[in-house]
Amino acid sequence: MDFKDYYKILGVSKTATTDEIKKSFRSLAVKYHPDRNKGKDAENKFKELSEAYQVLSDPEKRKKYDNLGSSWNSYRQTGGDAQNFDWSEWFSPSSAGRRRKTGAGGIGDMFDSGNLSDFFKNIFGEGFTQRTGFRQPPKKGLDTQVDIEITLAEAYSGTQRIIEIEDQKIDLKIKPGVTDGQTLKITGKGTSGRHGGTTGDLLIKIHLKPNNKVERTGDDLNIEVPIELYNAILGGSSKLKTFGGTINLKIPPGTQNGTVLKLKNQGMPKYNNPTERGDLFAKILVKIPHHLSPEEKELYEKLKALSNN
Repeated sequence: MDFKDYYKILGVSKTATTDEIKKSFRSLAVKYHPDRNKGKDAENKFKELSEAYQVLSDPEKRKKYDNLGSSWNSYRQTGGDAQNFDWSEWFSPSSAGRRRKTGAGGIGDMFDSGNLSDFFKNIFGEGFTQRTGFRQPPKKGLDTQVDIEITLAEAYSGTQRIIEIEDQKIDLKIKPGVTDGQTLKITGKGTSGRHGGTTGDLLIKIHLKPNNKVERTGDDLNIEVPIELYNAILGGSSKLKTFGGTINLKIPPGTQNGTVLKLKNQGMPKYNNPTERGDLFAKILVKIPHHLSPEEKELYEKLKALSNN
């Protein structure tokens, strides 16, 4: 069995006060805590620190340890080695295996006797006999994120999805007006917290499928409306199928190609106030006839002559 230098482990002198020992332990414990330090040897280092603090923070244990240390150093100075040192006279009567619980939240709750060094178990018995005062802070569980794709029509009217998370089905209702890239949150549906921390949240990121006929800009919608040449010249109307139903678009006489007509309150519902809507902008595309009959061509020639006169 090897001698454990607890003073060296905590980085304090043999004359260190209880407050100095506690301060050094807290600083090193934060540095090497497995929740914060993912280094290969961090967990073992943290266990050593906890064990050293258990001894040096307890006046009786520290006194026994200091007496053992003096005897050990004297023995070594005379040329003795660890194999021949009489450890048995320092063994604790409780080293046969009695364990005492430390109560929730202390370092002792994290490690059982299987994690203690042979040195500690033989000299001080198995199990921790006091709390360190180092309480792990509550840690919120991790948020879980899922991505959902919906159509622009579904975003207009609102929709719902069933999400399965760890064998749990969640009925997600999506309000009208949701935007591309918007993240919805369901509180408490993520992973469980640690050390009494709250459960994480479920984050749902919305993706809108592209629509080849309708373009969205904020809460406004943009469409293209092809009309016949005579409707552009004489005026008329065109039936439009929108997400909200069919409406009549009035074409003023003399409408030019590329003209944009605005239809108020015919756009997307506003997410936080679905009774309000954006606007619908209709870009007019005048269709020019490609194949004219002789009679049609003659009529256009007459119109041209009239226009010139």
